Amino acid sequence: MGSMIVLATRNKHKVSEFREMLKGFDVDLRSLDDFGPIPEAVEDGETFDDNAYKKALHTAKILGIPAIADDSGLAVDALEGRPGVYSARYAGPDATDEKNCEKLLQEMEGVQNRKASFHCVISIAVPSGPALTYEGSCEGVLLTEKRGTSGFGYDPLFFFEEYGKTFAELSMAEKNAVSHRGKALAEFREELPKVLKWLDQRISEAKPPKPDHDHFMDNDWSK
Repeated sequence: MGSMIVLATRNKHKVSEFREMLKGFDVDLRSLDDFGPIPEAVEDGETFDDNAYKKALHTAKILGIPAIADDSGLAVDALEGRPGVYSARYAGPDATDEKNCEKLLQEMEGVQNRKASFHCVISIAVPSGPALTYEGSCEGVLLTEKRGTSGFGYDPLFFFEEYGKTFAELSMAEKNAVSHRGKALAEFREELPKVLKWLDQRISEAKPPKPDHDHFMDNDWSK
């Protein structure tokens, strides 16, 4: 069994993307669905980097094993970078992908400049605090209506000009090759052997020293 790492999400699409990219490595990748209920991390960071680290460290501390988290979102030029770190909850705390897309389309109605970019930061943290970070981004334009049935989030609106398709019209292999998360994961995958060695070192450092049994010589635990 490989090194156990938990992906700090219950999003099945995201889990599939990570597992696809990490095929062939001796990693036992779990998701939050493999564990009991745990409190959610408060995503109140001002950047994708802040939130990715907060989620990774929060999960690693609670479960006691290394954790990976990503924070990603859409930045629209005409909206001064919105929805940004609020992408997942743009239409409100209980927003769905459908509601978020609807709000974005309403705000972009009649807007000529439709340039947008997806951004992703991946953080892998150990329970004691240290973390590694990987980043990726992808440029595109927003359509005026949704196209495609694959993917999630804003994928049906995000048109990738090089392929002439929205992210929701791409196969998983096509998307992983060009997407913000795919690029960040590719960098992570390239360094994975070093990452696994780094994890082993950090976890060993975090372990408390073995007790000196001389300290217990005067205690008779049989009574």
